[in-house]
Amino acid sequence: MRAGGFPWNLGGLIVSILKGCLGAGTGSPSPRPWTWHLASDGLVIGLLCQLRPQLDSACGAGRMQGLGTTLLSDWVQMRRRVIAIVGAVSVLFALVSFGAAPAVAQTAAVRTAWDEPDLRGIWDFRTITPLERPDDLADQAFLTEEEAANLEQEVVDRNVRLSERAAERTTATDQVDRREDGTPGFYNNFWLDRGTRAVGTRRTSLIIDPPNGQIPALTPSGQQRADTSQAHRREHPADSWLDRSTSDRCLLGFNAGPPLNPGGYNQNLQIFQTPDQVVLLTEMVHTVRVVPLDGRPPLGDPIPQWSGDARGHWEGDTLVVETSNFNDERRWRNSTKSLTLVERFTRVGADTLEYQYTVTDPETWTSPWTASIPLRRTDVPMYEYACHEGNHSMYGILGGQRAEDMAAAARP
Repeated sequence: MRAGGFPWNLGGLIVSILKGCLGAGTGSPSPRPWTWHLASDGLVIGLLCQLRPQLDSACGAGRMQGLGTTLLSDWVQMRRRVIAIVGAVSVLFALVSFGAAPAVAQTAAVRTAWDEPDLRGIWDFRTITPLERPDDLADQAFLTEEEAANLEQEVVDRNVRLSERAAERTTATDQVDRREDGTPGFYNNFWLDRGTRAVGTRRTSLIIDPPNGQIPALTPSGQQRADTSQAHRREHPADSWLDRSTSDRCLLGFNAGPPLNPGGYNQNLQIFQTPDQVVLLTEMVHTVRVVPLDGRPPLGDPIPQWSGDARGHWEGDTLVVETSNFNDERRWRNSTKSLTLVERFTRVGADTLEYQYTVTDPETWTSPWTASIPLRRTDVPMYEYACHEGNHSMYGILGGQRAEDMAAAARP
């Protein structure tokens, strides 16, 4: 099980939301400030499947009586139709609860009062497009429209299939992330929110350079470090918490970077902006990066940072954030303290922020590499991810290893 926990009772939360949105059958909407990514395709489908009785009960005799039963009945008959219905109902919930967004919000100006591109807001970086191009698409840089549509439908169908699967007790395997059938080995798929859409360009990888869509080869020293690290993890998986990853220890989010790396859940970035500073807040482990724009010098080697030391400047309408001085214990993708990161944020539309980053570490890779991720504006709020407070897994990991150590010591 991944380190970290989910502190909410989602069943009670959804029922509360429905009662607030629908007036519990009275027809009197009661605006609530709560959402839990209800517009997320996989999450909504999972909620409908698991909370049908609560949905019916919460709606009572109101104008959406029997919502859960009706949707799931249609779902059995025609899945694709229901997926569309679920999307429409999600939108309806948002409209009833919060009211239609004012025109000024829908067409918000993309420049600040001090005449710089306005990057403020919450940005969703979910995508099913992989970081590296799959081997079976080695010579194909872009998907066709049909291929992209089929890929997206496969993800939706998989979410449905896993949500319909009967509950069962998991069995121990050689690792927790994936079961033998390829399904999640930690949380149920219900808790994951990877998204259901490929990037708009239909590129087969997020990596745009090198042209083959692959991370460059490791240098000899990089390969040696990787082999040594793998051997250590195999022989000493949990001598102490120091043997675990920074994400297991709740120091850094596994998708929060920097740079951002789509995957799992909590895939949101909130940006705050002033003339002198930009603040980048990721939902995963609520990492905060304060980026000065005033030209001040970097901190220097004596003060390494888990997320590096960032400095920003504008190049036309693009915010460029240059980060170095990373803590050597971070070990992001086996990199070293020589890692430098250049991120570029460009507002390309009212609801789209193009995020591009270039990674350079001559001690790890034979050449720099660049990835591009479209960030989509979202109006849903971010919540604190209480990773340390819910980190029951660390006790289990260390306790399990101690049990294995004692068992091994007791053998003749």
